[in-house]
Amino acid sequence: MVKIGINGFGRIGRLVARVASGRSDVTLVGVNDPFIDLKYMVYMFKHDSVHGKYKGTVEAVGDKLLIDGKEVAVFNKRNPGEIPWGSVGVTTSWSRLVFSYQSRLRPSIS
Repeated sequence: MVKIGINGFGRIGRLVARVASGRSDVTLVGVNDPFIDLKYMVYMFKHDSVHGKYKGTVEAVGDKLLIDGKEVAVFNKRNPGEIPWGSVGVTTSWSRLVFSYQSRLRPSIS
């Protein structure tokens, strides 16, 4: 089982989350986005103008996303090196645009 963390919950990050939620060999365990609050993450994930309404369930529970009954930790770090991926067991992280430097992400996984 691959445990992934998504750094950036824009259109592509949400698409990666949708794909991961439908797979049995991948588990989404964390999302980082310093620019989007949790309530808006839920709204955008449910109602995507390109990919349509999410057919599963998504809600905010405390400070976490709950996607189809699975908890996803939410972080709001601007510096990718400060994302505590290891605390949620991330084995692979995905990043786009503002945080596209894997060398800056690597320290947060180990």
